[in-house]
Amino acid sequence: MEILHEPFMQRALIAAALVGITAPTIGTYLVQRRQAVMGDGIGHVAMTGVALGFLLNTSPIWMATLVAVVGAVGMELIRSRGKTSGDIALAMLFYGGLAGGVMIINMAPGGSTANLNSYLFGSISFVSPEDVTAVVILAAFVIAVTLGLRRQLFAISQDEEFARVTGLPVRALNLLMAVTAAVTVTVAMRIVGLLLVSAMMVIPVAAAQRVARGFAATLSLAMAIGVVVSLSGTAATYYIDAPSGATIVLLAIAVFVATTALSTPLARRRAKAARAAEEVCTRDDVKV
Repeated sequence: MEILHEPFMQRALIAAALVGITAPTIGTYLVQRRQAVMGDGIGHVAMTGVALGFLLNTSPIWMATLVAVVGAVGMELIRSRGKTSGDIALAMLFYGGLAGGVMIINMAPGGSTANLNSYLFGSISFVSPEDVTAVVILAAFVIAVTLGLRRQLFAISQDEEFARVTGLPVRALNLLMAVTAAVTVTVAMRIVGLLLVSAMMVIPVAAAQRVARGFAATLSLAMAIGVVVSLSGTAATYYIDAPSGATIVLLAIAVFVATTALSTPLARRRAKAARAAEEVCTRDDVKV
């Protein structure tokens, strides 16, 4: 295939596959915690990190990771201590990160808001070998946390008080989840873009929930959907010359619409099977 002979497409497809795996994994926990918009807040504050990277002439990805982690940890500490609501903390991340990024990028030598476009909306042509190395390292961290600690993270996502009673380090796990979400944002920003990364955390999970039963099935299906739409969207971008982030997100929405259409007959079939099983149990009880 011609697309696989292009070095920049090889790099883009590797990064896209990692985005497809990592974004839905952390997104599954965020959806359970009703923090679906957390990725948006972190994405905006990461803009400040990208701008600092240009200003300091260093890697925008690593600088964005550092700033996003600090912002996510700060938001989680504010939320957990109850000094202000989570909504206000998110709003501060949104507007402070956006304003800081725009201000700093204009201070950089030769910098302008145009420099941020590929980070805001994603661009396959700007994925460098150094970017791929950073994405692989960061994605490995996300996968290790979200899959290695899935039972603990699921417990605090369902009921923090119960998790605390059972002896889990709830505060440490909450902070780890915030850090993981921040890292995921920087993993995805080159392909999906900072403004659309939250969609990849939420939409594949929402689509999987339509047809899957149970947490493990939802997580697995969400990861599969994420990989398929990320790779398909990145490949399509090569042929139609469209923003990769927008293409991937629109494909994810199409999958959500499809699974929603399938969910109604599937639910009816499950209900019918449940009624049949109940009738069998009732007849057995009568015979006894």
